[in-house]
Amino acid sequence: MIKAGIIGGSGYTGGELIRLLLNHAETEIDFVFSTTRAGKPIASAHQDLLGLTDLGFTGQINPDVDVVFLCLGHGNSMKFLSENTFATKTKIIDLSNDFRLRENAAFGGNHFVYGLPELNKEHIKNAMTIANPGCFATAIQLALLPLAKDGLLDNEVHINAMTGSTGAGIKPSETSHFSWRNNNISWYKPFTHQHLGEIGESLKSFGNQIGKLLFLPNRGNFTRGILATAYTQFEGSLEEARKIYDDFYSTSLFTHFSDEPIHLKQVVNTNNCHIHLHKHEDVLLITSAIDNLLKGASGQAVQNMNLMFGFDEGEGLKLKAGVF
Repeated sequence: MIKAGIIGGSGYTGGELIRLLLNHAETEIDFVFSTTRAGKPIASAHQDLLGLTDLGFTGQINPDVDVVFLCLGHGNSMKFLSENTFATKTKIIDLSNDFRLRENAAFGGNHFVYGLPELNKEHIKNAMTIANPGCFATAIQLALLPLAKDGLLDNEVHINAMTGSTGAGIKPSETSHFSWRNNNISWYKPFTHQHLGEIGESLKSFGNQIGKLLFLPNRGNFTRGILATAYTQFEGSLEEARKIYDDFYSTSLFTHFSDEPIHLKQVVNTNNCHIHLHKHEDVLLITSAIDNLLKGASGQAVQNMNLMFGFDEGEGLKLKAGVF
């Protein structure tokens, strides 16, 4: 058993992480740190955990835990690590965007490895510090990486992706308010979303030419999940495209190809990514679906932890979706 600490445990990703670790055979939660809820029971913030744990939030950290998860707002992880020191044995998994780009990966004598297992599994296994990918970034990269590897992504790529309201975090805002969000859909940050940086770095990591990425993110009127569609020119057949994806994901535990069109309910509450291909004339349409809080955040963080400690990659993540 290893001991885990969670920094910033009162938000959505913190709550999902607690749920996963409570059901992880190799991990014990040592502390859940929160500046706003110290001294209160976990279930005061995460009512779905009522009766599952007697843990409470704390304002103190244990610097000797085996692994610590940073579930802090973007920009706060770097500040927290500057002000707090952990043991040299402690592995760190950051769920913010502070260390995802290569220019920010070196910090405090460590190098943060980009934690997308389908791309960097061997590096993750040997890492001490991990930068967990963003939710949109995960869905879009898993849709496009096979083409990037084979040098088939040199034309413009048009991407449209819709996320649930939990993607905005637990703190209320104008566009996450129920009366505004319900029965409503809107786009935001057109062509400038912050996840484009990490997406571009990963797609270019194979050394091939990458075309312009035109990404339009959308807010959906549902709570969780991301459905992403991307299309680009492709001269090969649908069967050739299918083989490219089959080969790329042949050893991936959580990324699955579907012959039939996919939908969100297939992946919500799981750590899976489902992918579907459709060919129209010389255009290939790639659809991917993930749960933004699991494969797009906390589930992927646990998957990274499993790889780092040599556990079964799927430990604590064998979850089933509810499609009805």
